Amino acid sequence: MRYAFTTEEEEFRAEVRDWLTEQLPDDWNGIDEDSEEGWELTRVMRSKLADKGWLTLAWPEEYGGQGASFMKQVVFNEEMSHARCPGIDGSAIKMLGPTLMIHGSEEQRRTLLPPVARGEVEWCQGYSEPDSGSDLASLQLRVDETDDGWVVNGSKIWTSMAHRADWIFFLGRTNQDAPKHRGISFFVADMHTPGIEVRPIINMAGSHHFNQTIFEDVHIPKDALVGERDRGWYIGATLLDFERSGVQYSANGRRIFNELTEFAREQTGSDGRPMSEDPQVRNKFAELDVDIECARLVAYEVAWMQSVGQVPNKEASASKILGTQLMQKLAKFGTELGGMYGMLGPGSEFAPIDGKYPKMQLSSVSSTIAAGTTEINKGIIASRGLGLPRG
Repeated sequence: MRYAFTTEEEEFRAEVRDWLTEQLPDDWNGIDEDSEEGWELTRVMRSKLADKGWLTLAWPEEYGGQGASFMKQVVFNEEMSHARCPGIDGSAIKMLGPTLMIHGSEEQRRTLLPPVARGEVEWCQGYSEPDSGSDLASLQLRVDETDDGWVVNGSKIWTSMAHRADWIFFLGRTNQDAPKHRGISFFVADMHTPGIEVRPIINMAGSHHFNQTIFEDVHIPKDALVGERDRGWYIGATLLDFERSGVQYSANGRRIFNELTEFAREQTGSDGRPMSEDPQVRNKFAELDVDIECARLVAYEVAWMQSVGQVPNKEASASKILGTQLMQKLAKFGTELGGMYGMLGPGSEFAPIDGKYPKMQLSSVSSTIAAGTTEINKGIIASRGLGLPRG
């Protein structure tokens, strides 16, 4: 299927592109958002985007959005990703917001969503645990009900941006005797609540993005529960459908593709000819071009489903697989194009393209694990998409 954007959507694309050109330096090529400099720029750009009303375009106006179409939101996401512009809190805007609109109370929506639209808060997600990753339903974080609220004990791991976050949404076990999928509830909590500790995890690329989040006798109020008690697994699954979908992979992939194409044209091989004329290199570019287009069209399908009130499921899993594998392929190819110097990272004067691709290759390893491994997502496609029996 080919998607055609409306005249209004294309005009909006031009507006966003022009605005980004004005806001970003002429030689802008992205920044490490995990660094202190990157975080400061993220906060500045988030405030500017909020002032424009662009942070939560597709949200209803009563919660701080513009009620824009999902395809207009896709246009914005594409341009932001292609420009490598920081500022978006994906956990809140892409995942928590749509989930609260489906499962949250009106009071929760009116309390928690407007600060996101104003760019005032950062959220993080508490799903995985040290012994519960792909088998998320085996999680053991304990949440006990009291007269005036809930008491939380346990830990979460791989909590992206927990060290920056003001709030966390998480899954906890509220019924120790129920089958594992049926004793889980969905909660939100202020990260400044006494008893919450964040321990940094530095990844192999040298970045601090992940954390372990410890809960020790953490008291949260009654209204921290989202939806029904013991029905959190199904709420969490809805959120994962939103997390797994996205056009950012193909948009960023196109930017990388163009960058690598230019590099290949400028570099010469052992025969003195441009690398871009090497048949093997050209074949790889052709393969990646097709991969990018496939990822883009599936992401469009997910957005269309959301626009008509459907919750993407198998489609979101397909989008996640295509997008994350695409980023790994591009990172590997970018490293290989650098030849003998290709493994040199940032900081080396001999590193091709500032050494970004070896670092990207290290960082992208986790992309096919986060939000459900590729194997888990293939299982979703097989069972919910193709109707195949469980193995």
